[in-house]
Amino acid sequence: MIVLAGLVLGIAIGAMTARKRGGNRLDMAQYAAGYAIAFMLLGLFVTIFLERTLA
Repeated sequence: MIVLAGLVLGIAIGAMTARKRGGNRLDMAQYAAGYAIAFMLLGLFVTIFLERTLA
């Protein structure tokens, strides 16, 4: 669930960042994809850490 939350959060932050910088739709899509990948990886590491710590 943390990975999916990272995906949604990354898409939202990436699109807003591109929009603030004056980007078009393709720029927003690229930023959203980049941020989504980064936040998903972060969520994956957090999930692995929590699973090993709490198990």
